[in-house]
Amino acid sequence: MSAYRVAELLHEGKAKRVYRTDRPDVVAVEFKDDATAFNAQKHAQLAGKGALNCRISALIFEHLVARGVPTHYLGIDGSNWMLVRPVTIIPVEVVVRNVAAGSLCRQLPIAPGTLLPQPLLDLYYKDDALGDPLLTEARLQLLGLLDAAQLSVVQQLALHINVELSQLFERCGLQLVDFKIELGFSSDGALLLADEISPDTCRLWDRAVADGNDRILDKDRFRQDLGGVVEAYGEVLKRVQGECPQPRVYG
Repeated sequence: MSAYRVAELLHEGKAKRVYRTDRPDVVAVEFKDDATAFNAQKHAQLAGKGALNCRISALIFEHLVARGVPTHYLGIDGSNWMLVRPVTIIPVEVVVRNVAAGSLCRQLPIAPGTLLPQPLLDLYYKDDALGDPLLTEARLQLLGLLDAAQLSVVQQLALHINVELSQLFERCGLQLVDFKIELGFSSDGALLLADEISPDTCRLWDRAVADGNDRILDKDRFRQDLGGVVEAYGEVLKRVQGECPQPRVYG
C-alpha cells in the first residue's frame, strides 16, 4: 500500500503532471508520453517515452545524490511516477554548454560541434509567451529573481552538476553536449536540483558514432524528424543503468 495518496493536480507542463499528495512533504510527478518542440508548436505522443524519462531521471538523481548534489528526488512508484520534495521553482532555466549546438550556433559565429574551451553557463527567463529570453546579471537584478549571493550558488551548483554528469556520461560512451536544469528552494530555504535529467533536457551524442545524425540520442531526434526517438532514449537508459544506483521505491 502506498505511503501517500495523490490529491489535486497542481500543474501540467509539456511532459509532466505535478500533483499534491496527502503528505505536505511529498509531491507526485507523472511523466507523460508527450513529445514537444519549438515551444510546443510541434507535438506528438510517443508510447513509452514517459516511463523511459522517469527511469533515466531517477537513475541520474540517485547518482547525483550520491555525489553530493542536493535534489528534490525521493524515489519512484511504478513506471511513470516520481515522488519529490515540494520546492518553489526559480523561474530561470539554467543551461550549461560543453559543445556548440542548437541556439548557440544560430546566435553566435560558432560552428556546430565545436568543443568550447570551458563550460558556458547561460540563464533564461522561463516564460513561453516571451520566448524564454536570455538573462543578463542586470536583468536578473531588475526582475528580482536572484540576488548576487544566490546567483553565485546557482552557478556553482550548475557547474558541479556539469562535472558529475559529464563524467557519468563519458563512462556510458556518451558526450554531454549541453543540458538544462531547473532549481528551486525547499521550505527550509535549501537550493535543490528539481524537474528531471533525461534526453528531453540533455543533448547526448554517441561517442562511437561519427555520423552527425546517427550519433544523436536525445530530443533532437524529434526536433529534426530523425525518427527512432524512443529507441534512442532506450539506449540511454541501457547505458546509465549500468553506472548508477538502482532507483529507490518510495514508501
